[in-house]
Amino acid sequence: MKILMVTSEAVPFAKTGGLADAVSALSLALAKEGHDVRIVMPRYYRIDRSKLEALPGPMGVHPGYQEIWTGVYTAKLPGTSVPVYFIDHEQSYGRDGIYGVPGETDFNDNPQRFSLLGHATFQLCRKLEWYPDVIHAHDWAAALPVILLKFNERRGNFAKTASVFTIHNIGYQGVYGKHLYPYTGLSWDHFYAAGFEDWDRMNFLKAGIISADKLTTVSPTYAKEIQHPEFGFRMDGILRYRSGDLTGILNGVDTDTWNPAKDPLIAKTYDSKSLAHKAANKEALQKRMGLPVDPDVPIVGIVTRLTDQKGVSELFGPTYGSAHRICEDIKLQMVVLGAGELWCEHELESLNNALPNFSAYIGYDEGLSHLIEAGSDFFLMPSRYEPCGLNQMYSLIYGTLPIVRKTGGLADTVENYDEKTGAGTGFVLEHLTPQSIYDTVGWAAYAWYNKRDHIEAMRKRGMGLDFGWNVSAKAYEAVYKDALKSLETR
Repeated sequence: MKILMVTSEAVPFAKTGGLADAVSALSLALAKEGHDVRIVMPRYYRIDRSKLEALPGPMGVHPGYQEIWTGVYTAKLPGTSVPVYFIDHEQSYGRDGIYGVPGETDFNDNPQRFSLLGHATFQLCRKLEWYPDVIHAHDWAAALPVILLKFNERRGNFAKTASVFTIHNIGYQGVYGKHLYPYTGLSWDHFYAAGFEDWDRMNFLKAGIISADKLTTVSPTYAKEIQHPEFGFRMDGILRYRSGDLTGILNGVDTDTWNPAKDPLIAKTYDSKSLAHKAANKEALQKRMGLPVDPDVPIVGIVTRLTDQKGVSELFGPTYGSAHRICEDIKLQMVVLGAGELWCEHELESLNNALPNFSAYIGYDEGLSHLIEAGSDFFLMPSRYEPCGLNQMYSLIYGTLPIVRKTGGLADTVENYDEKTGAGTGFVLEHLTPQSIYDTVGWAAYAWYNKRDHIEAMRKRGMGLDFGWNVSAKAYEAVYKDALKSLETR
C-alpha cells in the first residue's frame, strides 16, 4: 500500500509529546512490512533548511480565498528510506513553537497554519505524481486532509483514496471562532455536514471524527473510555455513533532506543538473564540524585509532565498530596524528573528541601530519564487519563515494576499483582485519590520487603513482553484494508 502520514510533528524534526514518536515509529514499522510510506509536515523555524533537500519549483496552494506559494523540502527519517516532506511557508511556520510559545500557548492563526498543511497535502501528491491508497492523519492539526478528501478531493487520482484519523489525545481539539472557517477552503454548506460546528465555534477534531473513513486511538481501553462522558471531552456522543469504525491500537516502543541490553545512557547494560547488573544503575541513580546509596531500599521513579492529566495534584498537591506522606511513612526513596505547572515545580523544590529520601530534577534530561528507568525498582504513573502511555512500557522492558492507575493504555499493558500466586507485572490502583496512591505504593513496598521472589519473577515476566511496533503495524494494516473496503461498498 501507499500510505501518506499527515502530522504536525515527527521525531527527530519536531516534538511536543508522544505523537511525534508514534508517527515516525509507525511509519518505519510499516515501511519494514513493505509499504510505501511517506510523511508530510510543516517546516518549522527550528528545522534547518541546510540539512534538507529542496524540491525544484514553488508549489501553489489554495486554502480559502487566497493563493499561497510554498516551498517543499525533503529528508529521510534518520537511518531509514522513509521520506519526509516539509511544507515551507515562512509566514505560517517560521517561528518558535509548533502550536504556540510560553507567552502565547495557542497561536491565534493556527486555523490558517494547519489549513495550509491540509491543502498542501493534496498539492504535494500532485507535484510528486504519487497518489496514496490511504491518507492517515494524526490529531486535530492534521484533521483537514480527511475532511477535504471526503467533501472536495475524492475524485480523479484520489477517487480510491481512503482516510484514517488517529486520536492521540482527545483533550486537544483545535476549537476556534467560526469567523476563521473560510480559511479551511470549504463552503459554508459543509460547516455542519463535515462536523465543524461546536457551540457556534469550529472544532477541527470533531470534523475529523465525523469525516474520516476509519478512526483509531492509541490503546484499546482508551477507545472504550472516550465513548463515555468522563473521558470523551464532549465527543463521547459522536464516538458512540461511530463506534463501529473506531479501533484502539496500542502504540509500540522504539526498542532500539529503549533497550537495557544496549542502552548507552545507563551505567551498566543488562537483560533478563543478568538482572543483577541492574544494581549498578540503582547505585548510579542514587549518586546522581544525591540520595544515600543503599541497595536494600526500593526506589520509586517518576518521569512526567507536571500537568493535571498526570495526577500531580493528588501526588504533589501541597494540601493533600500523598508524596510527602509516602516518603515519611514508607521506607523507600523517590526520584522525580519533570517540568510543567509552576505550582508543582515549586512544590517539588520544597519536597527536595524537606525530605532526605526525595530528590527531584526540574526540567528534562534524556540521559537521566533512561537512568531512572534502569535504576528504579518501581515506576509511578497515577494518571487521571492516559491515551497510551510509554513510560510504563519502558519500565517493564527495564525490569522496573509499574505502579499505575487503571486507565487507557496503562490498563492495557500492566497486569495487577496477585500476592497469592505472584502473577502480574505491576501494581494497579482503581481510583485516583491521594489515599489510593499511598496505599498502592505501600503495597508495592510491602512486596519488596516480604515477597522478593515475586518481585524478581514479575521483573522477568515484564521484560519478556513484546512492545515492538511490528505488532501495532499489523493492526494498522487491517484498519487500512477495512477503510479501502468500505469505499468499495459505497
